[in-house]
Amino acid sequence: MATTNITMRIDEGLKSQLQELVSNLGMDMTTFFTISAKQAVREQRIPFQISMDIPNEETREAMTNH
Repeated sequence: MATTNITMRIDEGLKSQLQELVSNLGMDMTTFFTISAKQAVREQRIPFQISMDIPNEETREAMTNH
């Protein structure tokens, strides 16, 4: 199977946190993104929930202060 390169930009801190997580799980970033891509294609959806129903920290704080 032929492979190709993907170049992307990501926050440096987020990248470090993700690298640590996937390393602790015994894989590298390429493996993580390949697994995520294969699952997305197989399921024909984003392989995790994306929601705007969860209030952010500022909203949660405003809700608890009233």
